[in-house]
Amino acid sequence: MTKFYLLLAALGTIIPYVFFGNFMLQDGADLTEFVRQLFATSPAGGFTADLLITSTTFWIWSFIEARRRGMRHWWIYVVLNLLVGLSCALPLFLALRQRHIESTDESTTQYSAIGHVPSGA
Repeated sequence: MTKFYLLLAALGTIIPYVFFGNFMLQDGADLTEFVRQLFATSPAGGFTADLLITSTTFWIWSFIEARRRGMRHWWIYVVLNLLVGLSCALPLFLALRQRHIESTDESTTQYSAIGHVPSGA
């Protein structure tokens, strides 16, 4: 599953940047125009509002989940969300979370095996 999440993170970086690149070619680095176009139509505004709410939800959940699992550098996912997008930040967080869970499970299993004394010994 980790490789699948990493593939989604890569696609989630490349595909949005194709659209952002087209914007930059047409309008330059005009932040005001960028925000105006995000809300230019009702459907665009709806998708933008949905993304803002979902990103906020992701920040809260990933912060809690990272603390609970002992994952460091949580803030990197917020930066990625802001600079690239949720389409990169969320699958990357899930990939590294899965990797962290698997490494924690392996180390727990190793310690349990070392400390385990078979019954009847």
